[in-house]
Amino acid sequence: MSLKNRLQKLRQGFAEKEIDAIFISQPENRRYLSGFDGSSGYLLITPQNTILATDFRYIEQAKIQAPDCEIFQIIGDIVDWFPKLVAELNLRKLGFEAGHITFALHRQLSDILNKAQSQLRLIPVDGLVESLRAIKEPEEIELITKAVEISDAALEYIENMIDIGMSEKEIAWEIEKFIREKGSETIPFDVIVTSGPNSALPHAKPSSRAIQSGEPVVIDVGARFGGYSSDLSRTICLGTPDDTFHKVYDTVLEAQLTAMAIIKEGMSGGQIDNLTRIVIEQAGYGQAFGHALGHGIGLAPHEPPRLGPNSVDKLTSGMVFTIEPGIYLAGWGGVRIEDVVVMEGGKARAISKVKKIGV
Repeated sequence: MSLKNRLQKLRQGFAEKEIDAIFISQPENRRYLSGFDGSSGYLLITPQNTILATDFRYIEQAKIQAPDCEIFQIIGDIVDWFPKLVAELNLRKLGFEAGHITFALHRQLSDILNKAQSQLRLIPVDGLVESLRAIKEPEEIELITKAVEISDAALEYIENMIDIGMSEKEIAWEIEKFIREKGSETIPFDVIVTSGPNSALPHAKPSSRAIQSGEPVVIDVGARFGGYSSDLSRTICLGTPDDTFHKVYDTVLEAQLTAMAIIKEGMSGGQIDNLTRIVIEQAGYGQAFGHALGHGIGLAPHEPPRLGPNSVDKLTSGMVFTIEPGIYLAGWGGVRIEDVVVMEGGKARAISKVKKIGV
């Protein structure tokens, strides 16, 4: 789908949201609708205009990456340029991204309009662009696949070189270095390497703790290619695992494989999460699975759809998301297994390929 078609679909949502135009501030949404990936700027999208506002640092970049946009150069503070941006566009209701615009910025924009005695009203809008981004185009799936291939290779590499006595930080650095050398852009999130009791913390930062024999080691990595992210987790054990490791790992693996097998188009994220959670509860670890089953992935490492308790997001072909059940036992450690899947033909197909223990 071209940028023109994305904009057309976005504009079709204006009537439902009761807005005349939308002010895009969220960086991934700005890139999705314009092609511009600079770190600063806004999009103003009306039924007829697509205006990219950015400052001097990015003007030439904007001309190259967003040739179909009108380029508006930001000069001075927002009080100086915002009235000029919206002037003469005959707007009455301007949508803004309620999940991204800060309260301070909203108040500042409101004050600007009030002082100018403008008839323009700011209307909070949520999820309008994200609902479009949730269904990936073939080209987007191809970019995600390339990012996944890099993270797959990183896991294979580290599993072949990791050894007892290496520190979590040392392993994390080896992974990040490998990912960048294999062509990843800036990684979408910090590499997670946790061992032993530390692995009971789902998002703990790598420490100087040395890997010991017989304990769980959770590794969570992501790469970025063409702006699109991957997200992959594996749990390994160096030496001889104890009985707890076998039971916990087998339970998490069964939960994940169950999710992959039962996912069908039209099911909600909440339904999938609940059916998977039953596997973990029946094994006696229900209270130890404290996060959602998965999340969408694309330009952002976390985006719709959400697979978690009470999620009403409907799964449909073209969506790409993670499936990552986990069990975390304080004082012992944790196990998480995560893959990226794409909905195709009404079912989930795994994109990530790196092997798991017992598979």
